[in-house]
Amino acid sequence: MKGARGAWLPCALLTAAPAFGAGGAHVVDDAAVETPGDCHVETWVSATSDGGLVNVTPGCTRTAWPNLEMGGLVTHGWSAGEQDTVAGLSSKLVLRPEQRGLGIGLSGSLGFGLDRGRFETASLIMPLTIPAGHILRFNVDAGWQWSRATDAHDLFAGGQVEIRISAGLGLMAETFGRSRGKMGGQTGLRWTVAGGRVDLDLLAGRYLDGATPNAVTFGVTVRR
Repeated sequence: MKGARGAWLPCALLTAAPAFGAGGAHVVDDAAVETPGDCHVETWVSATSDGGLVNVTPGCTRTAWPNLEMGGLVTHGWSAGEQDTVAGLSSKLVLRPEQRGLGIGLSGSLGFGLDRGRFETASLIMPLTIPAGHILRFNVDAGWQWSRATDAHDLFAGGQVEIRISAGLGLMAETFGRSRGKMGGQTGLRWTVAGGRVDLDLLAGRYLDGATPNAVTFGVTVRR
């Protein structure tokens, strides 16, 4: 799924975070953190005609720091006979909760390439969440991303709408872009089961990394 060697890894998936609707394999993030006292593990697999990616992202929010989520990431991608593995740290701070009408957050990540022994990716994103009743929510992101693979500092922006179809089913559509490359988009369904402890995502997207035409993603998030 990489337009250039390693480019897929930071561009598409390093902004993940848990939430009511965003998070998981969604590219556009929301301004919420995990429920204080809870932890989660997000796992997703993406595939295209010439490559793919497996991602595991754990995270926790302590009751002592209810506005701060700390986590990590391990991402393995392959394309055209080449492979890359990145491991790193991520965090998100809630500056203003969405219960006040507008949610504001600040999230960052730093990825280290295990294959090359050097830092490969970084990002700093400000997500905004605008709730519109009980079934509709909007998320808007703006920020910065860096990839050593493309030797680029890119501005990132994206928007997302979430619609709660029923108590356990949600629909998501998002669009996003960077300073370079094509605008991307993704849409999909999320099933929430096991009393809200498990999310199942099925997504289809285009140009998630700004270069790869099509992608299909399946994700699972488990909380406890």
